[in-house]
Amino acid sequence: IIYTLPFDSEVKLKIFDSIGSEVATIVNEFQKAGTYNVKLNISNYNLASGVYFYHLKAGNHIQTKKMIILK
Repeated sequence: IIYTLPFDSEVKLKIFDSIGSEVATIVNEFQKAGTYNVKLNISNYNLASGVYFYHLKAGNHIQTKKMIILK
């Protein structure tokens, strides 16, 4: 997951399953402006193959996108 922060802010990046249950918190910290590349190691979170959503919140910016995990 790649994202760019135009300003310093508190960042939360969470993963949700297809029914909306939170399954992982990947990032939960203050970050400086810049581009970040987060590699998701699915074995650390016990995620099965399927459709998931990642929810990125940085300051007032909120973005949710779909992702597919294949094993």
